[in-house]
Amino acid sequence: MKAYKLISISIFLVFLVLLRVPVEAADEASYSVGIVPQFDTRLTHSIWRPILDDLEQRTGVKFSLRGSTTIPDFEREFDKGLFDFVYMNPYHIIRANKQNGYRPLVRDIDRQLYGIVVVRDDSSIERVAQLDGQIVAFPAPNALGASLMSRAAFETEYGIKIRPKYVKTHSSVYLNVALGRAAAGGGVQKTLAQQPDELKNTLRVIYETSRVAPHPFAVHPRVPQPVSEQIKAALLAMGETESGKKMLALIPIKQIGSASLEDYEPLNQLGLDQYYQD
Repeated sequence: MKAYKLISISIFLVFLVLLRVPVEAADEASYSVGIVPQFDTRLTHSIWRPILDDLEQRTGVKFSLRGSTTIPDFEREFDKGLFDFVYMNPYHIIRANKQNGYRPLVRDIDRQLYGIVVVRDDSSIERVAQLDGQIVAFPAPNALGASLMSRAAFETEYGIKIRPKYVKTHSSVYLNVALGRAAAGGGVQKTLAQQPDELKNTLRVIYETSRVAPHPFAVHPRVPQPVSEQIKAALLAMGETESGKKMLALIPIKQIGSASLEDYEPLNQLGLDQYYQD
């Protein structure tokens, strides 16, 4: 009888252990975070890993940072819905919402995104019209401010044809122009401002695109709403602290606030679909 009781107790204890395993596994589950590669992988990681570490401390939710080497790689991944959370350009969120239901959570509410075209400071080029037939560097075909908006304006506003050169990142664009490998390059003001002074000071802006709402931090619909709302609240709370503001400024986000899909509706009026490359 005693042996029977011991066996029964042992079975019961094993059953309890098995019951605990799914709970513990769920606690350790992590959500993937994709970041549009405006910078090289090392810099992207140095900016975002501390932010995600802070979010983990605030929420208890775990995050795995998924670095895409190039913007086309990043686009293929969010097209497949591989990211749970993602920081993407404004045109990307329009596309990602239609394809996979991604919705924006937060964005910088203190500034707007606009593209720039730079040349070497000692270049004779002063106007966009002078770029006709010239090599112009871009990070990727579908980088919104750095490529899509400028390429559209070259044709529709200036009637010129350029020879695009895609070099993967914003930093590479500026370096190609500085080294004379391209007559000009497309970027955005925030990435130009983050370049080393010795590079930045060799460049001159000759064109700025129209302004749009900046990059959102978005979520895939498979993430439970309580979790996505928790992350949104934590990001907003981060923006209320000095240490949080410093981390967010590196993205850069000057003042974080709520974002909605309506913020990006004006992009549908720009006719960029014909310039987007799948």
